[in-house]
Amino acid sequence: MYADTQNDITRQVVRVAQLLLAYGAESELVEEISQRLGYALGLAGVEISISSNSLVLTSLVHGRCITTTRRTREHGINMTIVCELQRICLLTEKGLYGLNEVRKRVSRIEPRTYPKRYLVPMIGLSCASFCHLFGGDIAASVITFFASSIGMFVRVSIAKHHFNLLLNFAVTAFVTTLIAQLGYQFSLTDTPKLPMAASVLMLVPGFPMINSISDMVKGHLNVGISRWGHATLLTVSSVIGITIAMQLGGLFL
Repeated sequence: MYADTQNDITRQVVRVAQLLLAYGAESELVEEISQRLGYALGLAGVEISISSNSLVLTSLVHGRCITTTRRTREHGINMTIVCELQRICLLTEKGLYGLNEVRKRVSRIEPRTYPKRYLVPMIGLSCASFCHLFGGDIAASVITFFASSIGMFVRVSIAKHHFNLLLNFAVTAFVTTLIAQLGYQFSLTDTPKLPMAASVLMLVPGFPMINSISDMVKGHLNVGISRWGHATLLTVSSVIGITIAMQLGGLFL
Protein backbone atom coordinates (compact mmCIF):
# COMPACT_ATOMS: atom_id res chain seq x y z
CA MET A 1 0.00 0.00 0.00
CA TYR A 2 1.35 3.41 -0.99
CA ALA A 3 1.72 6.22 1.54
CA ASP A 4 -0.90 8.35 -0.29
CA THR A 5 -3.42 5.51 -0.06
CA GLN A 6 -2.71 5.06 3.63
CA ASN A 7 -3.20 8.80 4.10
CA ASP A 8 -6.58 8.71 2.36
CA ILE A 9 -7.78 5.71 4.37
CA THR A 10 -6.61 7.29 7.62
CA ARG A 11 -8.49 10.50 6.82
CA GLN A 12 -11.70 8.59 6.17
CA VAL A 13 -11.40 6.47 9.29
CA VAL A 14 -10.73 9.46 11.52
CA ARG A 15 -13.60 11.36 9.90
CA VAL A 16 -15.97 8.51 10.76
CA ALA A 17 -14.64 8.46 14.34
CA GLN A 18 -15.07 12.22 14.56
CA LEU A 19 -18.71 12.03 13.42
CA LEU A 20 -19.50 9.17 15.78
CA LEU A 21 -18.11 11.06 18.75
CA ALA A 22 -19.80 14.33 17.77
CA TYR A 23 -23.26 12.79 17.50
CA GLY A 24 -23.34 10.88 20.75
CA ALA A 25 -21.81 7.43 20.22
CA GLU A 26 -20.14 5.89 23.26
CA SER A 27 -16.35 5.68 23.21
CA GLU A 28 -16.23 1.89 22.94
CA LEU A 29 -18.34 2.02 19.77
CA VAL A 30 -16.13 4.76 18.29
CA GLU A 31 -13.05 2.59 18.82
CA GLU A 32 -14.71 -0.54 17.46
CA ILE A 33 -16.08 1.04 14.27
CA SER A 34 -12.81 2.87 13.58
CA GLN A 35 -10.75 -0.29 13.87
CA ARG A 36 -13.16 -2.45 11.86
CA LEU A 37 -13.40 0.14 9.07
CA GLY A 38 -9.63 0.54 8.97
CA TYR A 39 -9.09 -3.21 8.71
CA ALA A 40 -11.77 -3.50 6.02
CA LEU A 41 -10.04 -0.80 3.94
CA GLY A 42 -6.65 -2.49 4.17
CA LEU A 43 -4.91 -1.08 7.23
CA ALA A 44 -2.85 -3.49 9.31
CA GLY A 45 -3.61 -1.73 12.58
CA VAL A 46 -5.63 1.16 13.96
CA GLU A 47 -5.03 2.74 17.36
CA ILE A 48 -7.24 5.52 18.64
CA SER A 49 -7.13 7.69 21.74
CA ILE A 50 -10.25 9.64 22.70
CA SER A 51 -10.48 12.63 25.02
CA SER A 52 -13.34 14.95 25.89
CA ASN A 53 -12.93 17.25 22.87
CA SER A 54 -10.41 15.58 20.56
CA LEU A 55 -9.19 12.26 19.23
CA VAL A 56 -5.85 10.95 18.02
CA LEU A 57 -5.74 8.10 15.49
CA THR A 58 -2.71 6.14 14.30
CA SER A 59 -2.79 3.80 11.31
CA LEU A 60 -0.16 1.12 10.66
CA VAL A 61 0.76 -0.50 7.33
CA HIS A 62 4.01 -2.46 6.73
CA GLY A 63 5.67 -0.82 9.71
CA ARG A 64 4.76 2.71 8.54
CA CYS A 65 2.70 4.81 10.97
CA ILE A 66 0.55 7.83 10.23
CA THR A 67 -0.90 9.78 13.16
CA THR A 68 -3.58 12.43 12.88
CA THR A 69 -5.43 14.54 15.44
CA ARG A 70 -8.96 15.90 15.16
CA ARG A 71 -10.92 18.25 17.37
CA THR A 72 -14.49 17.19 18.10
CA ARG A 73 -17.48 19.38 18.87
CA GLU A 74 -20.79 18.04 20.11
CA HIS A 75 -23.69 18.42 17.70
CA GLY A 76 -26.32 16.78 19.88
CA ILE A 77 -27.57 13.21 19.97
CA ASN A 78 -28.43 11.84 16.53
CA MET A 79 -28.67 8.07 16.31
CA THR A 80 -29.56 8.24 12.61
CA ILE A 81 -26.02 9.33 11.79
CA VAL A 82 -24.49 6.78 14.16
CA CYS A 83 -26.52 3.98 12.57
CA GLU A 84 -25.62 5.14 9.04
CA LEU A 85 -21.92 5.09 9.88
CA GLN A 86 -22.28 1.59 11.32
CA ARG A 87 -24.03 0.55 8.11
CA ILE A 88 -21.16 1.92 6.01
CA CYS A 89 -18.70 -0.07 8.13
CA LEU A 90 -20.70 -3.29 7.72
CA LEU A 91 -20.99 -2.91 3.95
CA THR A 92 -17.26 -2.17 3.71
CA GLU A 93 -16.46 -5.33 5.65
CA LYS A 94 -18.61 -7.31 3.20
CA GLY A 95 -16.59 -5.91 0.31
CA LEU A 96 -19.46 -3.89 -1.18
CA TYR A 97 -17.82 -0.52 -0.49
CA GLY A 98 -14.28 0.56 -1.33
CA LEU A 99 -12.43 3.68 -0.25
CA ASN A 100 -14.07 5.93 -2.87
CA GLU A 101 -17.56 4.72 -2.01
CA VAL A 102 -16.93 5.21 1.70
CA ARG A 103 -15.71 8.74 1.00
CA LYS A 104 -18.84 9.56 -1.01
CA ARG A 105 -21.21 8.03 1.54
CA VAL A 106 -19.61 9.81 4.48
CA SER A 107 -19.60 13.17 2.68
CA ARG A 108 -23.34 12.84 2.00
CA ILE A 109 -24.29 12.26 5.62
CA GLU A 110 -26.35 15.12 7.04
CA PRO A 111 -28.21 15.29 10.34
CA ARG A 112 -31.95 14.87 9.98
CA THR A 113 -34.37 16.08 12.63
CA TYR A 114 -38.10 15.84 13.08
CA PRO A 115 -40.11 18.87 11.85
CA LYS A 116 -40.94 21.33 14.60
CA ARG A 117 -44.69 21.07 13.90
CA TYR A 118 -44.55 17.39 14.88
CA LEU A 119 -41.86 17.51 17.55
CA VAL A 120 -43.41 20.22 19.73
CA PRO A 121 -46.88 18.66 20.23
CA MET A 122 -45.45 15.16 20.68
CA ILE A 123 -43.15 16.35 23.46
CA GLY A 124 -46.14 18.08 25.04
CA LEU A 125 -48.19 14.90 24.77
CA SER A 126 -45.44 12.75 26.30
CA CYS A 127 -45.03 15.08 29.30
CA ALA A 128 -48.81 15.26 29.72
CA SER A 129 -48.92 11.47 29.70
CA PHE A 130 -46.32 11.36 32.48
CA CYS A 131 -48.41 13.82 34.46
CA HIS A 132 -51.43 11.54 34.06
CA LEU A 133 -49.38 8.50 35.11
CA PHE A 134 -48.21 10.38 38.20
CA GLY A 135 -51.86 10.80 39.23
CA GLY A 136 -52.63 14.22 37.78
CA ASP A 137 -56.19 15.13 36.82
CA ILE A 138 -57.31 16.27 33.37
CA ALA A 139 -56.65 19.95 34.09
CA ALA A 140 -53.12 19.16 35.29
CA SER A 141 -52.43 17.13 32.15
CA VAL A 142 -53.68 19.96 29.92
CA ILE A 143 -51.49 22.49 31.75
CA THR A 144 -48.52 20.14 31.38
CA PHE A 145 -49.20 19.75 27.67
CA PHE A 146 -49.19 23.50 26.99
CA ALA A 147 -46.25 24.21 29.31
CA SER A 148 -44.00 21.53 27.84
CA SER A 149 -45.07 22.30 24.26
CA ILE A 150 -44.26 25.99 24.62
CA GLY A 151 -41.05 25.10 26.44
CA MET A 152 -39.99 22.78 23.64
CA PHE A 153 -40.78 25.45 21.07
CA VAL A 154 -38.53 27.86 22.99
CA ARG A 155 -35.79 25.22 23.23
CA VAL A 156 -35.83 24.48 19.49
CA SER A 157 -35.94 28.18 18.62
CA ILE A 158 -32.93 28.97 20.80
CA ALA A 159 -31.02 25.97 19.44
CA LYS A 160 -31.68 27.20 15.89
CA HIS A 161 -29.67 30.34 16.66
CA HIS A 162 -26.79 28.29 18.17
CA PHE A 163 -26.86 29.79 21.66
CA ASN A 164 -24.98 28.08 24.45
CA LEU A 165 -26.72 24.86 25.47
CA LEU A 166 -26.58 25.75 29.17
CA LEU A 167 -28.38 29.02 28.49
CA ASN A 168 -30.87 27.12 26.35
CA PHE A 169 -31.75 24.73 29.18
CA ALA A 170 -32.02 27.53 31.75
CA VAL A 171 -34.35 29.66 29.62
CA THR A 172 -36.45 26.65 28.59
CA ALA A 173 -36.84 25.52 32.21
CA PHE A 174 -37.77 29.08 33.23
CA VAL A 175 -40.48 29.46 30.58
CA THR A 176 -41.87 25.96 31.11
CA THR A 177 -42.10 26.32 34.90
CA LEU A 178 -43.59 29.79 34.60
CA ILE A 179 -46.49 28.37 32.60
CA ALA A 180 -46.79 25.14 34.61
CA GLN A 181 -47.32 27.02 37.87
CA LEU A 182 -50.55 28.58 36.57
CA GLY A 183 -52.32 25.72 38.34
CA TYR A 184 -51.10 27.22 41.61
CA GLN A 185 -51.85 30.81 40.71
CA PHE A 186 -55.45 30.30 39.55
CA SER A 187 -56.40 27.03 41.33
CA LEU A 188 -57.07 25.31 38.00
CA THR A 189 -56.30 21.81 39.25
CA ASP A 190 -56.40 19.74 42.41
CA THR A 191 -52.86 18.49 41.70
CA PRO A 192 -50.91 21.69 40.94
CA LYS A 193 -47.50 20.22 41.82
CA LEU A 194 -47.58 17.55 39.12
CA PRO A 195 -47.53 19.87 36.05
CA MET A 196 -44.44 21.58 37.45
CA ALA A 197 -42.68 18.23 37.83
CA ALA A 198 -43.83 16.56 34.61
CA SER A 199 -43.44 19.48 32.19
CA VAL A 200 -39.66 19.74 32.68
CA LEU A 201 -38.95 16.03 32.17
CA MET A 202 -37.97 16.85 28.58
CA LEU A 203 -34.87 18.55 30.01
CA VAL A 204 -33.53 15.46 31.79
CA PRO A 205 -30.17 14.64 30.08
CA GLY A 206 -30.75 10.90 30.17
CA PHE A 207 -28.71 9.88 27.14
CA PRO A 208 -25.53 11.79 28.16
CA MET A 209 -25.83 10.31 31.65
CA ILE A 210 -26.13 6.77 30.29
CA ASN A 211 -23.21 7.30 27.91
CA SER A 212 -21.04 8.72 30.67
CA ILE A 213 -21.64 5.73 32.94
CA SER A 214 -21.08 3.33 30.03
CA ASP A 215 -17.77 5.03 29.19
CA MET A 216 -16.54 4.91 32.78
CA VAL A 217 -17.55 1.27 33.23
CA LYS A 218 -15.72 0.31 30.01
CA GLY A 219 -12.52 2.10 31.01
CA HIS A 220 -12.87 5.46 29.22
CA LEU A 221 -12.72 7.47 32.42
CA ASN A 222 -11.70 10.82 30.97
CA VAL A 223 -14.50 10.89 28.41
CA GLY A 224 -17.00 9.46 30.89
CA ILE A 225 -16.20 12.06 33.54
CA SER A 226 -16.39 14.82 30.93
CA ARG A 227 -19.81 13.68 29.74
CA TRP A 228 -21.01 13.29 33.32
CA GLY A 229 -19.85 16.83 34.11
CA HIS A 230 -21.62 18.20 31.04
CA ALA A 231 -24.86 16.40 31.92
CA THR A 232 -24.59 17.71 35.49
CA LEU A 233 -24.15 21.28 34.23
CA LEU A 234 -27.26 20.90 32.05
CA THR A 235 -29.19 19.71 35.10
CA VAL A 236 -27.93 22.63 37.19
CA SER A 237 -28.92 25.08 34.43
CA SER A 238 -32.43 23.62 34.40
CA VAL A 239 -32.64 23.92 38.19
CA ILE A 240 -31.61 27.57 38.00
CA GLY A 241 -34.35 28.32 35.47
CA ILE A 242 -36.95 26.44 37.55
CA THR A 243 -35.87 28.21 40.76
CA ILE A 244 -36.09 31.69 39.22
CA ALA A 245 -39.56 30.97 37.80
CA MET A 246 -40.81 29.67 41.15
CA GLN A 247 -39.32 32.68 42.91
CA LEU A 248 -41.14 35.05 40.55
CA GLY A 249 -44.34 33.07 41.06
CA GLY A 250 -44.08 33.50 44.82
CA LEU A 251 -43.88 29.79 45.57
CA PHE A 252 -40.85 30.25 47.82
CA LEU A 253 -42.45 32.92 49.94
